[in-house]
Amino acid sequence: MFADYHVHTEFSDDSDYKMQDCLNHAVELGLEEICFTEHTDFGVKGNAGQDPNCPTEKYFAEFERCKKIFADKIKIKFGMEFGVQTGTVAEFQKLFNDYAFDFIILSCHQVDNLEFHLQDYQRGKTQQEYNEGYYKEIYSVMKIFDDWSILGHLDMIKRYDLQGEYPFEKVRDIIAEILKLAIKKDKGIEVNTSCFRYKLSDLTPSHDILNLYKDLGGEILTVGSDTHEESHLAFKIKDIYAELSRLGFKHFYTFDKMKPTGHNLIS
Repeated sequence: MFADYHVHTEFSDDSDYKMQDCLNHAVELGLEEICFTEHTDFGVKGNAGQDPNCPTEKYFAEFERCKKIFADKIKIKFGMEFGVQTGTVAEFQKLFNDYAFDFIILSCHQVDNLEFHLQDYQRGKTQQEYNEGYYKEIYSVMKIFDDWSILGHLDMIKRYDLQGEYPFEKVRDIIAEILKLAIKKDKGIEVNTSCFRYKLSDLTPSHDILNLYKDLGGEILTVGSDTHEESHLAFKIKDIYAELSRLGFKHFYTFDKMKPTGHNLIS
C-alpha cells in the first residue's frame, strides 16, 4: 500500500491546487490511496476578516465528483484537518456531526486565537512558556473532544521557534501524557514529511517522540506529505515507511469511516 494521508487542495485557504489535478498526479506517482484533509480553523482567522473554514459543501461535492471519475484508479478518502482550540471544540463537534468523514487530523495551529506562524503566540513569552503552552492546549483539547483520528505534526511548534529547537526532555512529561491519552482513546499520530521542506533537523514528530510512542505501546501511525502544491504530493513517504520499520513499527494505517486499518511497512 502506498498512501498519502495529509493533502490540501483548492478548498484550503492556503492552497490553490485543483483536486482533479492532484488526483491525476497521484495516479502518475503510483499512489493507491489518498485522503484529502482540507483546513478548518475556527477562531483567529475569522476574527481577522479572513475565511478560516473550508467551504465544506463545495469540497464534498467536488470530492464526490472526483471519486466517480477516479473510481477504478485510486482510493479516495474524505477527511479534514481540524485546527482545534479549547474554545472552538463545540464548532468542530457540529461540523463533524454534519458529515460522514473517513479521517480527521487533530492539529493545533494557534492558542488563545494567536497564530504560531505569525509569532503572535510566542511574542512576549519565554521559550518555555510557549512550548509548554502549545502542548498543554493539545492535551486540554484531547480531554474534551473525541472525534478525530490522529494527532497532526505533533511537535510543529518547532517550525516557528526563533530561539531554536526546545529540548525534548523539558517537555517529555507533557508529551508522554498526550501520547498515553491518544493510545487510551485508540487514536494515533502522523509522521508529516513537510519536515524536509522546512529543512528541520529531525522528523515531525521527532525520533524522540516516535520512540516514546512506541515504548508506550502506540501503534497507529499515518504518513502524510502535508501537500499544498504538486511538488509536495507523496514526497518522501516511502522513505518514512522504511524509517518507521527501522524504528521497530510494524504497520502504517489508513482509515475508512473513522476506522483504522494497518498495512505492513517496508522492511
